[in-house]
Amino acid sequence: MNNQWMPVIGMAVGIVLGLVAAFGGLFAFLLVLVLGAVGFLVGRIAETGQLDLSRRR
Repeated sequence: MNNQWMPVIGMAVGIVLGLVAAFGGLFAFLLVLVLGAVGFLVGRIAETGQLDLSRRR
């Protein structure tokens, strides 16, 4: 993935989480947060064929 889009993606995720927290409450916020993390991991596995999070460090 091109790294120039990472700040935009991060901002979009922050906006979505903020709206969910404001209108949906704590449970909805946590649900969206967990599902977003699962989606990130599934996307990482689909992109590379393996789960290797160590290259981010």
